[in-house]
Amino acid sequence: MNAHKGDFATDVRLLRISAIAAVGGALSTVAADFLLHLIRFFTNLFFFQTLSSANHSPSQNTLGLWVLAIPVIGGLVVGLIARYGSEQIRGHGIPEAIEAILFGKSKMSPKVAILKPLASAIAIGSGGPFGAEGPIIMTGGAIGSLVAQYFHLSSAERKALLVAGAVAGMTAVFGTPVAAVLLAVELLLFELRPRSLLPVAIACAVAGFTRPLLLGSGALFPLHTLPLGPLGLVSSAVAGLVAGALSWGLSTGLYKMEDLFHKLPIHWMWWPALGAIAVGIGGYFQPRALGVGYDVIGDLLQNHLAVKVVLAIVLVKAVIWVIALASGTSGGVLAPLLMMGAGVGAVVAPYMPGGQPAVWPLVFMAAALGGMMRAPVMAAVFAFELTGDANALLPLLAAAAVAYGFTVVFMRRSILTEKIARRGYHIYREYGIDPLERHFVDEVMTRTTETIDAKATVAEVLRDNFGAGQKYRAYPVVDAGILMGMADRKMLDQIPAEKADASIGTFFTHARPQIALPQESCRTVAARLAINGLDRVPVVHDEKTHRLLGIVSRHDLVKPSKMVFNEEHEVEQFRRVWTSSSTRLAPTSKRGNMPR
Repeated sequence: MNAHKGDFATDVRLLRISAIAAVGGALSTVAADFLLHLIRFFTNLFFFQTLSSANHSPSQNTLGLWVLAIPVIGGLVVGLIARYGSEQIRGHGIPEAIEAILFGKSKMSPKVAILKPLASAIAIGSGGPFGAEGPIIMTGGAIGSLVAQYFHLSSAERKALLVAGAVAGMTAVFGTPVAAVLLAVELLLFELRPRSLLPVAIACAVAGFTRPLLLGSGALFPLHTLPLGPLGLVSSAVAGLVAGALSWGLSTGLYKMEDLFHKLPIHWMWWPALGAIAVGIGGYFQPRALGVGYDVIGDLLQNHLAVKVVLAIVLVKAVIWVIALASGTSGGVLAPLLMMGAGVGAVVAPYMPGGQPAVWPLVFMAAALGGMMRAPVMAAVFAFELTGDANALLPLLAAAAVAYGFTVVFMRRSILTEKIARRGYHIYREYGIDPLERHFVDEVMTRTTETIDAKATVAEVLRDNFGAGQKYRAYPVVDAGILMGMADRKMLDQIPAEKADASIGTFFTHARPQIALPQESCRTVAARLAINGLDRVPVVHDEKTHRLLGIVSRHDLVKPSKMVFNEEHEVEQFRRVWTSSSTRLAPTSKRGNMPR
């Protein structure tokens, strides 16, 4: 009887999409390896004047004052690529991916797949204080989208493949497949369905297994700390509040700086070069603030740096990152957030009770990421996978959750969605199961309905059903219980007056009426009504016999939403009601507009 009802709505196309996602995951891993080699190549070219992809930090340069010019040269090249190549390469990648998903039918161009890693590698290789994850998320997403465009797929299926490619690239860069899946769930998919979750999970798994072949295996920043005591919960909450405030300050400063760039009387093509001036100055005084800075993050987590050095790195990194990113150059935000969060943690670690000082750079790092990205679970798991430190998992989650709560309360939008909002698009980050999706036609349909006998004449139908006492816009026309079609005023007005004595059934011989089946979801039928401009459709037993079972109307389809409304707005308080013989709980209810 309920064979059509299940936990999920899916079909065999899911297997096809998952297979394509596996290929996309492997390609994104190759792209990530290429991007990292490209960053090293340009780092060596700009700072050491050698043609090599060996791993050297820009902080090791011996250029002296010439280091001021290197970021400016890189900024000029990035500006030219954006101006004459593709403007989509500007920014840190994740907002652009979200915009393509929600407003671009998940379509990306081959230009983006080629120019984004090139521009990012030049920007980072010339000293830009960015990470590689944003560019590879954009590049991996472009790969997934391009692969999807070779197949006959819907926009929703392309979205799954775009996101699968994006987070597979993140997996390849950091070796964090579970966190990458959570990034997709909390930031990119805007749904939680098998059609999207399975391809994403498979792509990340493929990238995780492929990564050791190209990029090495193991945690990026191995760490082992001792478990925290009960006081660690309080300290974790404090860390979350501080990291939340840091997220607010960085995000606010970034967009105020971007507003200043927009006021400049020159073309935006020159902005990256102007922003790079600040990068050059900061890099001259604190070279370790340049580039991706994975080595600096490792030193911060291991507490290898003096407090004065840490303060200098964090301050310089924050300033040049805000200015450079606001200028519209190309680079990611995760690595800088990790560095700044870990730096703050290293500074305050000696004053945090409830655990050894070594744990706090890691906790602050995760909290800063969770607050800025508004993805607390991803941030906690990401920090865990980066270090392999299972003892820190609980404080990571607590701090990231508090930072997330702070930014939700005090920030209207995140660093990701603010950029999209400035382009005229609003993004609502909350989502849940559509009540129309989880209810079916047979639950809401009207089973007793007025019908028109197929033998009735047109004149009789006009008089009895469409006269002064008309109740409905359309009526089902039946012959011995079998649906022939729907009669409405528009259809009757098209019948010539001389055929008023003809039976209404003769006008439905070849018609194929819009119908609903009992096992269809309310969402499917609601879409059918909207597309065809209908108020109600007949419900039939099956598509062959067309035996009429009832009617489903727009009014019927509102019923699931009414139940959700009651759940959201009907407030109940349970109090004890004493009787002479027993004690029981009785609810009192009050309906009102609850704060959302």
